[in-house]
Amino acid sequence: MPTIFIMTDSILSKAATMEIPINSNGDSRTAEDDSLEQDLQQVMVSGPNLNETNIVSGGYGGAAEGIIPTSSIKGPAIRFNPEYFDRRCGNGPKPDIRSKSRGIAPSHSATSRIANQPGHYPAPSMHHSNSNPSMMSEEATRGVAVEKFDTMKKWSINTYKCTKQMFSERFGRGTKTVDLELEAQIDVLRETKIKYERILRLAHELTNHFYNMVQTQQALGDTFADLSQKSPELQDEFGYNAETQRLLCKNGETLLGAINFFVSSINTLVNKTMEDTLMTIKMYENARLEFDAYRTDLEELSVGPQDAAAMVRIEIAQQQYQIQKDKYERLHSDVSIKLKFLEENKVKVMHKQLLLFHNAISAYFAGNQQQLEQALRQFNVKLKPSGSDKPSWLEEQ
Repeated sequence: MPTIFIMTDSILSKAATMEIPINSNGDSRTAEDDSLEQDLQQVMVSGPNLNETNIVSGGYGGAAEGIIPTSSIKGPAIRFNPEYFDRRCGNGPKPDIRSKSRGIAPSHSATSRIANQPGHYPAPSMHHSNSNPSMMSEEATRGVAVEKFDTMKKWSINTYKCTKQMFSERFGRGTKTVDLELEAQIDVLRETKIKYERILRLAHELTNHFYNMVQTQQALGDTFADLSQKSPELQDEFGYNAETQRLLCKNGETLLGAINFFVSSINTLVNKTMEDTLMTIKMYENARLEFDAYRTDLEELSVGPQDAAAMVRIEIAQQQYQIQKDKYERLHSDVSIKLKFLEENKVKVMHKQLLLFHNAISAYFAGNQQQLEQALRQFNVKLKPSGSDKPSWLEEQ
């Protein structure tokens, strides 16, 4: 083993003291330089066992060269070098052999060529596919699908039971839960809503007709006023009629404001307050149908066989029946409360609106302008100024 290092030092000493010529291309690398690197690589990177190799001895470029057998060398042939392993696998930098052996600064050309030399044993590329995100996505998709399936299943069962109960009631085969007092109030509300809708429709027609009449009176008054200026012999007559039509037009606009307020209040009562109560009634009727459907299902299971499987089904049906019963009772209470408040609100609103409508109509056709204006002030009805619906001259530009 000492012989190997002594021969390496001798070779490097001679290589360091030699004069390095530069060729015509500016490259300082020569054939001897290439031979030197090959010898160094053969010495530094030996095979699996030095006992199976031969080492060239003697001075570099000398006349006498001999072969020294290494079978007599004892001990370990090579020593594990981590840097060499990394360099051979292509993971680490490739240091220059001469600088590692003697610390001699190598030439720039030799260093660049050694550095650019590709590795003979590239590191194997290991691709570890991470299947966790795909598995999580698959589990989430499966969970959503199961949830949708359960929802569809519950909806199908509930629809089937309710449809069966509805046909049983219509053909007189099933029983129905009925609150006679509440059902009577609901029927009265539906009839009242139909009548109030008729009042609302007629009030709309009256408003349209009366608006057209006011517009006609205004146009007629303007025509009379124009003719009074162009017809001197009928100036007074046209003037009187023009003044009368203007007064009627003014009182008509006041009455039109009262009628519009009446129509707006009736519309709110019919299409908002009553409609909201009827929506709650519809939910109550659906809950009543579901309650009777699950009640009938529970009664049919109770009269059947009482084995273990039937007892499990009866327990599940009992739970569903209790849920539907609570829902039915809650909506029953809501409908009763809303009907009570609706009746009170209806009486209050209609009392005010009917009184306003009566006083305004009476004052208008009596020709009492002061009483008409007083009726509007009494019910806080604010009139829009004449011509407010028309755009201003700035908006027309």
